[in-house]
Amino acid sequence: MEVLLHEDLAALSDLDEQSLLESLSQRFKQDRIYTYIGDILVAINPFKYLPLYEKEVSERYKYHEKTKLPPHIFAVADRAYQSMLGRLATGPRNQCIVISGESGAGKTESTKLLLRQIMELCRANSQLEQQILQVNPLLEAFGNAQTVMNDNSSRFGKYIQLRFHNSSVKGAKINEYLLEKSRVVHQDEGERNFHIFYCMLAGISPDDKDMYGLLDPTQYRYLNGRYGSEDIVRKWGEKYSEVCNAMDMVGFEEQEKVDMMTILAGILSLGNIMFEPTETDALRVTDKSMGWLKATAGQFGVQEEELLRSLTCTLSVTRGEAIRRLHNQQQAEDARDSIAKVAYGRVFGWIVSKVNELLAPNVDFDVELSEIGILDIFGFENFAVNRFEQLCINLANEQLQYFFNHHIFLMEQIEYKEEGIEWESISFKDNKPILDLFLTKPIGILSLLDEQSAFPQASDRDFVDKLNSKFKSSPHYEVVRSHSPLFTVVHYAGKVQYNGLGFLEKNRDTIPASIRSLFINSVTPLLSLLFAATISRTGTLMPRKAKLMQKADDNFNSTRKQSVGAQFKHSLAVLMEKMFVASPHFVRCIKPNGSKLPDQVDNKIVMDQLRYNGLLETIRIRRDGFSWRPSFKEFAQRYNILLIKPDLPLTKESCMSILNTTKIHGWKCGSSRMFFKYWHQEELARLLERLGKAAVVIQKDYRSLRCRRKYLSLLVEVHRQRQAQREREEREAREEEEKRDQELEEEMKRRLDMEQENKSKEAEYLFLPLLLLLTYSAFGKYSDLFPFSTFCYVTALFKNLLKKGF
Repeated sequence: MEVLLHEDLAALSDLDEQSLLESLSQRFKQDRIYTYIGDILVAINPFKYLPLYEKEVSERYKYHEKTKLPPHIFAVADRAYQSMLGRLATGPRNQCIVISGESGAGKTESTKLLLRQIMELCRANSQLEQQILQVNPLLEAFGNAQTVMNDNSSRFGKYIQLRFHNSSVKGAKINEYLLEKSRVVHQDEGERNFHIFYCMLAGISPDDKDMYGLLDPTQYRYLNGRYGSEDIVRKWGEKYSEVCNAMDMVGFEEQEKVDMMTILAGILSLGNIMFEPTETDALRVTDKSMGWLKATAGQFGVQEEELLRSLTCTLSVTRGEAIRRLHNQQQAEDARDSIAKVAYGRVFGWIVSKVNELLAPNVDFDVELSEIGILDIFGFENFAVNRFEQLCINLANEQLQYFFNHHIFLMEQIEYKEEGIEWESISFKDNKPILDLFLTKPIGILSLLDEQSAFPQASDRDFVDKLNSKFKSSPHYEVVRSHSPLFTVVHYAGKVQYNGLGFLEKNRDTIPASIRSLFINSVTPLLSLLFAATISRTGTLMPRKAKLMQKADDNFNSTRKQSVGAQFKHSLAVLMEKMFVASPHFVRCIKPNGSKLPDQVDNKIVMDQLRYNGLLETIRIRRDGFSWRPSFKEFAQRYNILLIKPDLPLTKESCMSILNTTKIHGWKCGSSRMFFKYWHQEELARLLERLGKAAVVIQKDYRSLRCRRKYLSLLVEVHRQRQAQREREEREAREEEEKRDQELEEEMKRRLDMEQENKSKEAEYLFLPLLLLLTYSAFGKYSDLFPFSTFCYVTALFKNLLKKGF
């Protein structure tokens, strides 16, 4: 049991298919859904809630050592983030995380968990990070649907590019691939339309339903007349609230949301328009459909008569003469469904374009941004009836399998041979011939599809006959003898039979020529914007400014317009180009059973996935091989600090000296590069970390000493300044006191002078009464001249002066 529960299967010495299956099954039964194969994570969908993603678990996996914690999706996020920052074995590099597996294996949930943990690692708390997290529920609502294999199946592929400056996220970009637009108009038994239709009908208030013209959900043909139980409807209503919150968080304006829901309501109404021939072989709308035609025209903001004309006839101009060709009933229904698919596809493309505008990095172009890409793309599919969409989906999975093989097997073993490393070759299932079957020019499946699509009179039967003629001798193609246009491709994951019906029309992806001009003039602003846009080489929406619209009109419906197959082929090439220049991390998702039930393992289903994913061979090459192969220069440049010698030459001898001091074993030396096991990266990272910690301690002590010296110097200076201040204050106080004494002395002198002056004046005043008294005494006989009252007054004045000291 100890062997079966080993957390890293690459560490086992002996392992075959059965023991691999037993090991994964036993771990799964104990809710250990994650297992390592070296640096590759295998994740088995539990189909139930597990307490593996709480806040405390997230915290434990931040900056952790792989061997100290159990395998986890959070560990992949941490390794990618630390590698991007250059904290692990390699220097700073762009990273990509490739999540692969069948439909229903848990890829979408793994993507959400990776995004959440990366936001936690970069201390996400700003509006930008919250907007990035809100992107997933928004895209899920418009791009996911219930299939027979998965209740929340991604019906499109996406590559999320997170842009960082240093350790902070600065922006993001969503690249979308091949939305399954045919689902809007048709769903197989047991499947549903895109989630947003059900969420909208369940979550919109009764008043808003009247505004949008929405009726009972069971009346809509595009929903197959099915809706759901009360519990399901309640969940859809809650989901609609989440979608509205996501739109608000991401930054959609209120009018944009109203226009979007109006267009979706118009698509539902459009599906109920039915046609019948008249006596003159012209078409008319059935009596029951007249109300739906009127509702659709109102919701699309166009004239009812013009919409009907676009559905029932085609107007073409030949040599200046307008020729109107009437549609038969099937052509009118095809035109109706084509409008619905294109309108929905453009709404989805506009949402992605809008999200990318809002999440674009707000930094200078001179600032170099690092990147972590997360690929969540549709899983391999094999239904009872497989159509054009399944062919494209499975082609994408072939490309991803080749990418995996290229990194894990092909590139490694070629380098072993070139570098002279002793190595017993590990065989693997190389799917390059299958890719060539699809992509080779001019006789690949996609090239032949484009060739047949260029002929207006060609049929799907003609296309399949052409394939049978070209590839009947190929080991990866099988001819199917049938009245229906069927053919089989032997994929890496098994045989898939495709029904060629609809291939040519879906590849052309045409709409009636008059519809575009009709919708451009719509009074619904968003619908006008969507049909005034052009489509890029990769099939994404490219809104143009008004002044460029006329130029776009001239060539939009020309024969130069790329087919869906060509757009998808080009978008895959662009995706692979991005991924090949980044350091990859792989998450291989496994579906334990086909019934979507918890705690159940279908051994056959799991074993099939293990085989076509090549996991047994992966274990062997991760156990015996050398997944990390830096050049001498890269290694010496990165790890010369371990020798603590300056100016170390970047040579093989320096690499050997470094490794001899580390006492790491199990590596090999080639002619131009070193070869390491996957665990050597962590061992060297620990040595660098230990050295880094020692450097931090030295820096801490040195800085402490410098700060102490600076502090003491500052303290002396402060004392000196304080002493000088005190002396200055004392001097100023003395000067102030002397000034006050001088002023006081001057004041006293002034007062004395004033007193002397006053005394002299009073003496003069005293002389007069004395003179009068003497005169009165001497000349008494002249008393009539001096009344007695005057004499008394003078006498009193004299006495008063005597009292004052005169």
